[in-house]
Amino acid sequence: MHAIDMHVTDAHTTDAGRRTERRVWIRAVIYIAATHAFAGFVILLFELGSRK
Repeated sequence: MHAIDMHVTDAHTTDAGRRTERRVWIRAVIYIAATHAFAGFVILLFELGSRK
């Protein structure tokens, strides 16, 4: 099967019959929050390390 032969029948991605868009957004929000928390922790370590 070639890429040209493939035809998109549904605009929504499904996984075992369930739409995955909501799960992708939830996962993205969790990853962004975790990244910000980690960055805040690193900044805190630098702040505490710079004190005399």
